[in-house]
Amino acid sequence: MTQPVKPSALTRFVVAPLRKVWRGLTSMRTALALLFLLALAAIPGALLPQRELNEQKTLKYIADHGQLGTWMDRMQLFDVFSSAWFTAVYVLLFVSLVGCLTPRTIEHYKALRTRPVKAPRNLSRMPRHITETVDGEPAEIAERIGGNLRGWRTEVRTVEPSKRYPDGAVEVSAEKGYLREFGNLVFHFALLSLLITIAVGKLFGYEGSRTLVADGDQVLCNTSTAVYDSFRSGSMVDGTGLAPFCIRIDDFEAKFLPSGQPEMYDAKMAYTTDVTKPGKEWPTTSVQVNKPLRIAGDRVYVLGNGFAPTFTVTFPNGETRTETTPFIPQSTQTMLSEGAVRIDTPAGMYPNEDDRRKHQVAIEGLFAPDAVFPHAELLDSASPVPNKPTVAVRVYQGDTGLDTGRPQNVYQLDQTLIDQGRLTQKVSVNLAEGADTTLPDGTKVRFDGYRRWVSVQVSHDPAQTGVLISAIVMVGGLVVSLMIRRRRIWARLVPVADAGERRTVVEVAGLARTDQAGWGDGFEEQARGLFQTGAAKTRAKL
Repeated sequence: MTQPVKPSALTRFVVAPLRKVWRGLTSMRTALALLFLLALAAIPGALLPQRELNEQKTLKYIADHGQLGTWMDRMQLFDVFSSAWFTAVYVLLFVSLVGCLTPRTIEHYKALRTRPVKAPRNLSRMPRHITETVDGEPAEIAERIGGNLRGWRTEVRTVEPSKRYPDGAVEVSAEKGYLREFGNLVFHFALLSLLITIAVGKLFGYEGSRTLVADGDQVLCNTSTAVYDSFRSGSMVDGTGLAPFCIRIDDFEAKFLPSGQPEMYDAKMAYTTDVTKPGKEWPTTSVQVNKPLRIAGDRVYVLGNGFAPTFTVTFPNGETRTETTPFIPQSTQTMLSEGAVRIDTPAGMYPNEDDRRKHQVAIEGLFAPDAVFPHAELLDSASPVPNKPTVAVRVYQGDTGLDTGRPQNVYQLDQTLIDQGRLTQKVSVNLAEGADTTLPDGTKVRFDGYRRWVSVQVSHDPAQTGVLISAIVMVGGLVVSLMIRRRRIWARLVPVADAGERRTVVEVAGLARTDQAGWGDGFEEQARGLFQTGAAKTRAKL
């Protein structure tokens, strides 16, 4: 007697567990669970500030929440869509869908080539069933049934004479609804395509943001990554193949509701794809929220806006320096903004390098578009509408750190320089538009007014068309899978002799593959219409 072959240790402890894990991973249940988990994992990305969208806001959020914010940052909750755990779920879903759809596609292909199932032995046990005796030969009635089942996959079989059917019989098998599974497969393949196109977009896409003063002077040319305040790109983008174009903000208008809520932002933007073309010849367009400028395959969005106060510093020798610097809003309801300005001395005014560093001017403070003073000299803003622009500033003299080579926060002065005494406060004052103040050494600082600034984002996503097509195909496949009904019909035609006349006993049974595809209360009428003449209206219901 042959002894059974025992599986090897490799098969038992490696191959078998891996096979089990693979079967579990590629099941439809696992794919649905991973899809739900992916949607769940995206929630923090929608609720929490993301570093790749607004780094300053993210850093402020982390600082405001202390240790909790630090731990959230370690868990990559501020970089959700590029985090290791989100990528792991994404890849697992991709693998699960591939492993799940491959065998289902093969099975569906085989099912399309398979003949309709033979009629069961006892049709009376089917959920829907009728039996009638009609005039005519079985072959004639079978042909009539086949004609009334247009759009169905039908097959007519002849049953040889036997004890059960002494004179033989004719059976008709019909199936309908294979398009349901096809729509289901299309939906899941489109989902797979959506995942692929999103991944391709992340690999070959990029996003860059830049703050521009809306005065028609500052120009952004998409020729290098260095022109952006922040630049994020996929691993396949090195910054050398950017689409060449230039944009300029000529004007910006903001409309607000009485409550202070923004109603509409409108940026007048000039643009060109010919970087050698004079600026006066550039065409202009209006860029609004959800209405980007599409140029050279990229999209230019307006993300944020604010005020940029203009200060003029007149040094003791009569030379002047004017700076317009964006201030960042503390409140979007009133647009009370804070910021800092650093101004170097005129060239040659202080030949000695140490003397020059001692006389640089720095301004730090608040800008209120509609100034009010609720508490003595404490400045606040009543609304975002610039009815009474005013600044509350502290003016410093000394080393501003302009030529140290170290990165600095553009909205705040370096507190280290102040603590070390290298930058000392000279004046703290509120200035209305056109007002000035004088420092002890005779230097004058004047608040000239303001400009609007706009934060723009340049976005390049080569897969956006693929994402749109995949989404449309997904919806189409889902509609088909929900609308199509999977059904089967069998008819058995048995000839009988009745007073010398040829008659046929007709048995018709129907079976729905799902509860949603049920026949309803009209099955008997529909079934009789199959073997009766003049049943076009009834046939349409099947």
